[in-house]
Amino acid sequence: MNIDELKKISSAERIQRMEALWDSMLYEGGEIDTPEWHTRILEQRKKAITGGSAKFVPISELKASRGQ
Repeated sequence: MNIDELKKISSAERIQRMEALWDSMLYEGGEIDTPEWHTRILEQRKKAITGGSAKFVPISELKASRGQ
């Protein structure tokens, strides 16, 4: 099914199909490989935390900074 075909079905049905896809991946038992770029970002964040240079912001402050 391509994007144009997906746009023709209701939002509710698209969400149901998306949930079915996620469930099928979850219960297949196979592992999903983490992309290399994601691993690098996580390592950088771990170093910032252990090195004391990470900045943590309350969710309310983050939302306010984004106009939410």
